[in-house]
Amino acid sequence: MPQIPAMSLDLSQEQEKESNIMTKLLGVIAIAAVAFAVAPAQAAKHAMGGCSSANLEKTETAIEAMADGDSKFVAQKEIAAAQDALLNGKMGVCGAHLNKAMHATMGK
Repeated sequence: MPQIPAMSLDLSQEQEKESNIMTKLLGVIAIAAVAFAVAPAQAAKHAMGGCSSANLEKTETAIEAMADGDSKFVAQKEIAAAQDALLNGKMGVCGAHLNKAMHATMGK
């Protein structure tokens, strides 16, 4: 029986190491989750220089020059959503819709 206290000490140290590893792993996962949550919003904000009246105007001009069709309809819906987002102060959402509208103008 003298080995049992030593074994329990080793077990306790091993559990502590596992606990430290799990804590670090959870920390890394939390940081990654925050990065993945923030990255799309930041990308949308910086796409095409962000949401601004000048970028909205450029995109609207490109949409007006498009031939009628599905792509033009999609672009018009996206620019309307971008304008609504801009008026509501949602710059990331505005940038995302503006980006989609511009991509639709380059489509077909």
